[in-house]
Amino acid sequence: MQTENVGTFSLAENVWQGISLSDSAVKQIIKLMQQDPQVKGLQLGVKQSGCAGFAYVLDLTREPAGDDLLFERDGAKLYVPLKAMPFIDGTTVDFVREGLNQIFKFNNPKAQHACGCGESFGV
Repeated sequence: MQTENVGTFSLAENVWQGISLSDSAVKQIIKLMQQDPQVKGLQLGVKQSGCAGFAYVLDLTREPAGDDLLFERDGAKLYVPLKAMPFIDGTTVDFVREGLNQIFKFNNPKAQHACGCGESFGV
């Protein structure tokens, strides 16, 4: 039996496109950061959830993890866990008003489909 060299995948050594922030997302993140001086920024991650497979998780962060990647624009800081990057690399984060609601929206080029309720996505 002949053994071939098999390449390995390393999250840390991969080259990422990154995460982009719209003007309105920058303004909202800064506003949230200013409400609590201990908040360092927002953290965007993913978790297994919903009928499509994954859901976005967005939380204020006071202490970013050592392996978080920082995406910063005009003072707005968005931290992303390294393990989430394969699922959301290239995503644009926006903050929009829909009727009476204001929400963060994610334009993720890796999302192949979304569930009907819009709460989860699949890659």
